[in-house]
Amino acid sequence: MDAIETLPLAKVGGEPYTQLPSDLYIPPDALEVCLEAFEGPLDLLLYLIRRQNLNILDIPIADITRQYMEYLALMRELRLELAAEYLVMAAWLAEIKSRLLLPGPALTETEEEDPRAELVRRLQEYERFQQAARALDALPRLERDTFVAGAEPAEQRIVRLPPPVGLRDLLDALREVLARAELFGRHRVQREALSVRERMSQVLERLDALRFTPFTALFRPEEGRMGVVVTLLAVLELLRETLLELVQIEPFAPIHVRRRV
Repeated sequence: MDAIETLPLAKVGGEPYTQLPSDLYIPPDALEVCLEAFEGPLDLLLYLIRRQNLNILDIPIADITRQYMEYLALMRELRLELAAEYLVMAAWLAEIKSRLLLPGPALTETEEEDPRAELVRRLQEYERFQQAARALDALPRLERDTFVAGAEPAEQRIVRLPPPVGLRDLLDALREVLARAELFGRHRVQREALSVRERMSQVLERLDALRFTPFTALFRPEEGRMGVVVTLLAVLELLRETLLELVQIEPFAPIHVRRRV
């Protein structure tokens, strides 16, 4: 079989290069790589322990310290910034390792505490926080990060107040009624008995408080001028006693009347 052809490192001007030039200079700051795989030294220690399926209660400090220092050396080679807490953890691991290697004092009545106990306690506590964080992250996003917006629209009631009825408009409406009443004018010898108070009662009976009635509908042209005047006096008297309400939608519009509530 033919030898496998070596892949070129690069091509410059169409010519392949399989080896780096001896005079090639790469500045130390030409490439910077930022890794965010670990959130702190405890996270790195947990990763090293889980990768080898080690018992967290019986940590081989020598192996873990060696792997931890190799990771720090790799970060220095990649020119990555090392947080101070990583260096503090390295010093602490070295102290625990030295305490385990050095001969212990003579046996006393109380057994000496394991130098790894504090590290194990912090690792277990950090692991519980990680599990709680994963449990929280698995919860539904709704009502945790996002919320359904809901608001009751404010009740808006538009009250349109009718413009006040002027005396001129009232006289114009009366003039139209009088003009129609002239068509039914007649001469009578006897006196017509028309009572203003009786006409007030009749007007109130014809009106209600919910429905508007045209102002001109209150008059009966067949009664003649006298009937128109009596009806007008009855309406004015009811207005004075605040028993009626006159409404006009806009200037020069027909006038309507209803009983006041």
